[in-house]
Amino acid sequence: MAEKRFLLPKRRLIQLYAALLYNAHAKGFIKGEIYTGPVKAVCVPGLNCYSCPGAVSACPLGSLQNALASSGKRAPYYAIGILLLFGIILGRTVCGYLCPIGLFQELLHKIPVPKLKKSRFTRALSGLKYGILIILVILIPLWMGFKDYPLPAFCKYICPAGTLQGAVGLLAHPANTGLYPMLGALFASKMTILILLALVCMFVYRAFCRFLCPLGAIYGLFARFAVIGVKVDRSACVHCGKCLRKCEMDIRHVGDHECIQCGECIDVCPVNAISLKAGKITLREKASEKKKNAFLWPVLVCILLILFIFVNWPDKKTEEPIVPLETGYEIGMRAPAFTVPCYDGAAYDSQAALGKVQVINFWATWCGPCVKELPYFEEIRQKYGDHVSIAAIHSSLVTEDVAAYVASLPYAFDFALDETGSVITSFGGSTLLPHTVVLDQNGTVIYNQTGSVTYEQLEAIILPCLEAKR
Repeated sequence: MAEKRFLLPKRRLIQLYAALLYNAHAKGFIKGEIYTGPVKAVCVPGLNCYSCPGAVSACPLGSLQNALASSGKRAPYYAIGILLLFGIILGRTVCGYLCPIGLFQELLHKIPVPKLKKSRFTRALSGLKYGILIILVILIPLWMGFKDYPLPAFCKYICPAGTLQGAVGLLAHPANTGLYPMLGALFASKMTILILLALVCMFVYRAFCRFLCPLGAIYGLFARFAVIGVKVDRSACVHCGKCLRKCEMDIRHVGDHECIQCGECIDVCPVNAISLKAGKITLREKASEKKKNAFLWPVLVCILLILFIFVNWPDKKTEEPIVPLETGYEIGMRAPAFTVPCYDGAAYDSQAALGKVQVINFWATWCGPCVKELPYFEEIRQKYGDHVSIAAIHSSLVTEDVAAYVASLPYAFDFALDETGSVITSFGGSTLLPHTVVLDQNGTVIYNQTGSVTYEQLEAIILPCLEAKR
């Protein structure tokens, strides 16, 4: 019985298609906005920043960190389950075919400069990513999560995808120039890491994948039993070593945990003993690049077009009043009293602010949507002055870079610190940010929602309270 074949197109085309599929929100690049539609709750297999203007889905690594940070309140079933699913089916085929950052590194490596070959040193250095996985992705988010402080440490301090796609992607748009004064030491350090990695990738093949990427470390754990991967026919292999010499990754044998399943070794095998397979179905074999499944690309293009139309479809305009999404503290109830320390040495007392409309925003420096909406609160303060009281409360136990960051902001409302996370919890909030609460002059909750707000939304919420007092 002949072996089944379903031969894939060229790998570079699949990489490009994956990058386009992950970032199909063209309207985000045009308007400088982040997509927040229903598809955003779904994780893609590869590393792709949630805050990229074009991103239509979530990053599995970011989802894992945020889920672990919330594990003190709920089990991270989805994040762990989706990574298990991707790992069991795809393994590190994700790295070779479905990761935009992998494509970015390979293109940088094509720049004609001297190349550093793999060695015992690079093989030893490849173990660093497992340490990063354990410390920055698992332990720190878990530890800080038990303290009610969400800290996706890898995303915040290192991730080049976040810097390139999220920060640079948003800051490159003219609509976001107001964010420039907010850039501080954290942004500078991450930009430095991105630039250094880009330079290193010119000389070292896939340096980030090999030495630093914790997502690749996770998928590498499934190398032995992933459904899709490079397989070797041991009975046909003559152990010539050409496959190992061809590979630029730090592998010890074809298909191990360092192998990105790219299949570059297939064409150098003199006895055709290597192929890329999904179970018993051959996906790529020697010289198969000249063959192709004629129906495959029309199907892929149709999927991309459907997703593109769905996520870029114009929003429906409505004149209906804004209905807040209740997140645990019922609308119409008297708000709990609280006092929190401010970064300028004073304190914000919710009871002292009675008589004014109070706008309380829970945010964090690492939260892109949080930072983007801060100017709206300043506009409200400037327009309505003493009739409103605004407090931006940082939900954080880590304060070393927040104080300097806050001091650099050109805003005159109160910036405070929720040291234990008890204030946001008292309003029914969680580790999800941003979260905004609005109280009327009597301290009654009239708006309580997790998610971004606009200036128009804020004004529509507070105006009825102000007009009622005239």
